[in-house]
Amino acid sequence: MRNPVILDTDPGIDDALAILLALISPEVELRGVTVTGGNCSMLAGLANARSVLSMARRSDIPVCAGVSTPLLRPLYTAAETHGASGLGYAVLPDATHAHTATHAVDFIIEEIMAHPGQVSLVPVAPLTNIAMAVRKEPRIVAAVKEVIIMGGAVRVDGNTTSLAEFNFYVDPHAAHIVMQSGMPITLVPWDITRDVMLYQSHIEQLLAIQSPVSRFLADATRFYLEFHLSSFGVAGCAINDPVALALTFWPDLAQYEYVHVDVEHVSELSMGKSVITYVGDTTHPPRDTDITGFNRSLGKWQNVYRPVPNVRLVTGFDHERFIARFVERMMQLAMQVPT
Repeated sequence: MRNPVILDTDPGIDDALAILLALISPEVELRGVTVTGGNCSMLAGLANARSVLSMARRSDIPVCAGVSTPLLRPLYTAAETHGASGLGYAVLPDATHAHTATHAVDFIIEEIMAHPGQVSLVPVAPLTNIAMAVRKEPRIVAAVKEVIIMGGAVRVDGNTTSLAEFNFYVDPHAAHIVMQSGMPITLVPWDITRDVMLYQSHIEQLLAIQSPVSRFLADATRFYLEFHLSSFGVAGCAINDPVALALTFWPDLAQYEYVHVDVEHVSELSMGKSVITYVGDTTHPPRDTDITGFNRSLGKWQNVYRPVPNVRLVTGFDHERFIARFVERMMQLAMQVPT
């Protein structure tokens, strides 16, 4: 049975790669792509999502415009990472794919409530759309199957400030709302995705297939590769967002711990920082202890000053096996969309 997925994006080079991976993966039923501002403006990201789907000949996938700015802060974008358009050096034809009139927040709510316990929500962007959906319809917290988030820097320096990863930095207030919402969250932090590297040798494999998909991947990632070399001194590019998408159908690639994560949203000095609290046994989700620390089975308070887990944190990942599978699937997609 295919897993219904909503991909919440700010396309963005690695967002585009996540979209393509969803399209070619038989385990996934991509119900829709929702868009917010982040790597580029919301309108640019909306055009990018439509163009990528048009290139892949999948005009059946709904694309929904969402919230264009963070909840309380001005939009901060990443042209130096993703290029002026958001897709590096790639230039795609005008999209034949029209975006859906339904607002992204309403689309998320409608899909989850129409299919309770079935929909995987995969936000790989600032969490503005998700926070708004939780505020507008709190019932989605219990109705969503899982929420797999790419965001945060938990045990390493951030990639935007020394303390914060990009998605959490752009809208820390939304990240705080989502982390504290009670949703069944799996968090894939920058700690993990920074090591999931695509290299030029992988692109050469793809270019052996004559396809607009191969050409797009080469042109988009060439900008990304140049950025990583100049900024981090590495000859590869971290493809963050496809990792979160992949965990909807390859969860065995990761190792996990159950911890409590919150997001700093008050101090400008540490805005967007992921704050982790260890809570005893990190190998299992909480069962009998509620958010206040009261253990119902034992009838007493436990860990009153240490909150119960709210996140299944990815602490390890088989990046070599994932990259091999990712490249194989991109080759399959390229062969399905010939020049």
